[in-house]
Amino acid sequence: MPDYYLLSQKEVLEKVRSSANGLSSADARARLGVYGLNVLREVPPPSPLVILLRQFKSPIVWVLLVAMAVGLMVGETVDVAVIGVIVILNAVLGFTQEWRAERSIEALRKLVSQKAVVVRDGRLEEIAAKDVVPGDILVLEAGMKVAADAYLLDASDVRAQESALTGESVPVAKKVSVLGKECSVSERSNMVFAGTDVVAGRARAVVVGTGMQTEFGKIAHLLSGERDGETPLQGQLRRLSIQIGVVVGVVAVLIFAAGILKGGDFTVWLLTALALAVAAIPEGLPAVVTVGLSIGVQRMAKKNALIRHLPSAETLGACTVICADKTGTMTKNEMTVRKLFVNGQVVDVAGAGYEPAGAFSHSPKSFEMLLKIGVLNNTAQVAKEGGSWKVVGDPTEAALIVAARKAGLDSARIQEEYPKVAEVSFSSERKRMTTVHKVGKGTRGWRGMVCVKGAPEMVIGLCTRMEMNGRIVRLTKDEKEKLLEENARFARRALRVLAFAYKDIESPKDKAGWERDLVFVGLQAMIDPPRPEVKEAIAKCRSAGIRVVMITGDSALTAEAIGKEVGIEGRVVMGDELQSMDLVREVESIGIYARVDPKDKLRIVEALRKNGHVVAMTGDGVNDAPALKRADLGVAMGLAGTDVAREASAMVLADDNFASIVRAIEEGRQIFDNIQKYVAYLFSGNVAEVLVIVSSVLLGLPLPLIAIQILWINLVTDGLPALALSNEPLEGDVMQRKPRNPGASILSGLGPYVVVYPIIVIAGVLWLFDGYLGEGVEKARTVAFTGLVFFELFQAISCKSVRRPVFMTGMFRNKWLWVAVALSAALQVLIVQSSFLAGVFGVVSLSLGEWLLIAGVAFAGFAYLEVHKLLRR
Repeated sequence: MPDYYLLSQKEVLEKVRSSANGLSSADARARLGVYGLNVLREVPPPSPLVILLRQFKSPIVWVLLVAMAVGLMVGETVDVAVIGVIVILNAVLGFTQEWRAERSIEALRKLVSQKAVVVRDGRLEEIAAKDVVPGDILVLEAGMKVAADAYLLDASDVRAQESALTGESVPVAKKVSVLGKECSVSERSNMVFAGTDVVAGRARAVVVGTGMQTEFGKIAHLLSGERDGETPLQGQLRRLSIQIGVVVGVVAVLIFAAGILKGGDFTVWLLTALALAVAAIPEGLPAVVTVGLSIGVQRMAKKNALIRHLPSAETLGACTVICADKTGTMTKNEMTVRKLFVNGQVVDVAGAGYEPAGAFSHSPKSFEMLLKIGVLNNTAQVAKEGGSWKVVGDPTEAALIVAARKAGLDSARIQEEYPKVAEVSFSSERKRMTTVHKVGKGTRGWRGMVCVKGAPEMVIGLCTRMEMNGRIVRLTKDEKEKLLEENARFARRALRVLAFAYKDIESPKDKAGWERDLVFVGLQAMIDPPRPEVKEAIAKCRSAGIRVVMITGDSALTAEAIGKEVGIEGRVVMGDELQSMDLVREVESIGIYARVDPKDKLRIVEALRKNGHVVAMTGDGVNDAPALKRADLGVAMGLAGTDVAREASAMVLADDNFASIVRAIEEGRQIFDNIQKYVAYLFSGNVAEVLVIVSSVLLGLPLPLIAIQILWINLVTDGLPALALSNEPLEGDVMQRKPRNPGASILSGLGPYVVVYPIIVIAGVLWLFDGYLGEGVEKARTVAFTGLVFFELFQAISCKSVRRPVFMTGMFRNKWLWVAVALSAALQVLIVQSSFLAGVFGVVSLSLGEWLLIAGVAFAGFAYLEVHKLLRR
């Protein structure tokens, strides 16, 4: 598509084959057939079948399916049935959670049918925005959403809010002109863009791009080139599945070889080896991981973080960098007056956004006139709708109304008492707006007041007097210079400054005299401020070893000021500098990126990922969507966010609150902590079972466990405590740790559990088994079986924390773990002491002394784990 902004009106109209009188209805219909509807191509939401099939992508599930096939070969139908139930349960849990998330995303969509006013057949006509075609003449007024990319033919004081597209927080002035050089989207002042809002003025513009040919459409093209990658957890479970497969294969070969070397039957030992391999697989792992993720996702949802895909829930726990869009994410995207200069002093104004809450550092009684002018010289409306504040008009003017309301002024009543009788609108040439108001309702002749606001250098130049503490004094040249110095100080802090003045008049007819001999009142300085909770959230990220990087389409001065206020560290870089920069090398020292476009955001995210970072990208605008998709975890805003951004994300913040990211990171770390706890528990337990049997074969002992005993341990003794561990509460130091290495094994740091503890179990169980062999194999097996159960129950208690001794974690915070341990122990007692069940499980009853001996031996393993954790700290 041509760069229309570089062309003249005549050239643009020729290229789109249109005129200032617009299209005929017939021509518009024909073009609709050629160009198609004015809509972005949407990726349809995944069907229920696709969501269900996603649950079978995990390699651990593939291992289980292979185990089922082997089980069928060796006739282990009970094992096959149990594993089948677990695989189905895992799929159902994952499907249910992801289906709910997709439905929640759907509920966030704004069901608004957009309209457009165009010139058709020489007259104005309102049509559906989707029916707009290239060559149509759009008629735009304040409050309208632009339906397509269009080139301005005429414009009167037009300003457009383009933050969703460019990240620019302040409305951009638009004018009829020919731009002489190439420039970024945010600098194309002779164009208006689809999806942006007209906040002031009137215009006519010829449509040059619709649907996928708009600037939004180009971003949609970028999205279509992205692909979803593997989350850290998925990678770790995939590697663990491979490790399990290798270990199981080696064990099976060793058992088979040992049996053959002892002169055993080839077929019998082959089937024995295969059966033991099936038993060695922790078949409960996928279901327990899914349950743990589901519990974490539900906790996140209560904290306003909606996860769309289960594995993404723990990705935040591995996050090392958060790339945050400034406008609407770190800030409220609501202009707010922060400073006044009035009566010769600076006044601080508290509060953020359109909520009329916040105190002044000085009594507002002394500067009511300044606030009153801000209300009168104003066309915006601010009203509360459904619990949030909505603005119609210019956000800058809305900020002035809110400032007055903070001082207790009733803006509606002021506008009613001083009705507006005339107005000279703001323009980029005049840089000011003037309104005339009637004063009083009496009949003794007409009295009025002129109110002026605008750029300080323009307004101050029109003033000859100033109001100081209620008195009118002469405004000298020196005083004017001091006022301009104060303006410059505000501007250096990235504040947008407006000056305010007035004069009393006796007739509205002398229009030429409205702006002469004005009385200067003061300055109001505003900015789109950071959300109040962002600074603390960033500090918390820093203590957790997570960098926060700001990426914005706004100016460097504004971005740096906001970054400094919230505590972002690193240098500031402009978007146009990135093209000549080795970004992979430089990215570690940059904290703020200003004036960037969507392609720049993609490069930044990619450079961070090449350096080994796990990147979370937050944003709300269409301009954020490609980077949201490329990042390891894209986080979109649920309220102010666009549909495009939400569809590209893995997580949606229902409250648009940056601090919710930090709470989600805590939950993500807790999810991984709990996954690691029950992986340690399940994996080491299965390793211990297999090694007990392997050791007994190698030592020439009878088998210490039979198949049904192994199955009981895997399903009941292991299953209940593992599920309970998935509900373990947050550990207090989770946000004081550095992010984990996403490339490391999920077993990293678990040596005491998966290496040393199984050795202790082997020694303890075989010692008990060998010690009771003299009383018969059944008695020895009962003691070994019960000993293995007790070892695993003690280990479950120790797994409350794999880093800290149990007594330091709050022993009884997770009541479900104690219930699961007590229930598993009670069931073991029932099996052993019940004559009926004893026959089924091949065990005999034990005396109290034998129970105590077994418990004492098993406690030794627990004592080792706790002492090791204490010494390591």
